[in-house]
Amino acid sequence: MSDSPMQRGQQWLKTLLQLTGVSAEIQGKLETAQSQDSDSPEPDNYWLTIDETNLTPEQIQVLIGADGSVLDAIQYLANSVLNLSQPHEGQASYTIELNGYRVKREAEIRSLAEAAADEVRSTGQEVEIKSLSSAERRQVHTFLKEFGDLETFSRGKEPHRHLVVRPAVGE
Repeated sequence: MSDSPMQRGQQWLKTLLQLTGVSAEIQGKLETAQSQDSDSPEPDNYWLTIDETNLTPEQIQVLIGADGSVLDAIQYLANSVLNLSQPHEGQASYTIELNGYRVKREAEIRSLAEAAADEVRSTGQEVEIKSLSSAERRQVHTFLKEFGDLETFSRGKEPHRHLVVRPAVGE
């Protein structure tokens, strides 16, 4: 395997897909982190996009899974396996994309977060957002972090864990 996190990720994903009988090229794109906290910089995020050109609609559907569950599982495996033997400073974050699913889902999640923020502001009551994966809950936490008048936290245990948005305490 190569030393570059991008090349390691691309090779790992290509091999994983080949083991499942799927032959596809993997495009890589580096998304550098913009962390406000210089003490704990975010790792760079490598987007590994599965080229769907030679995939059937059925293969695409299976690889994405219901509500992105298979894509999430592949992404979880990538982040676990590819960072396993890496020193802390060599660790990277991987996002697995197929057929524009992540980009579309991110827009949906941002819209959900904004709607929840609007509802909390208009009613003064907390709002629960259900049916989000842990990665999607993290996205909402990140989106709403910029709003000082709101706070977010998770409530419950998997698989019934929900994200809660409420007015910030102590405002």
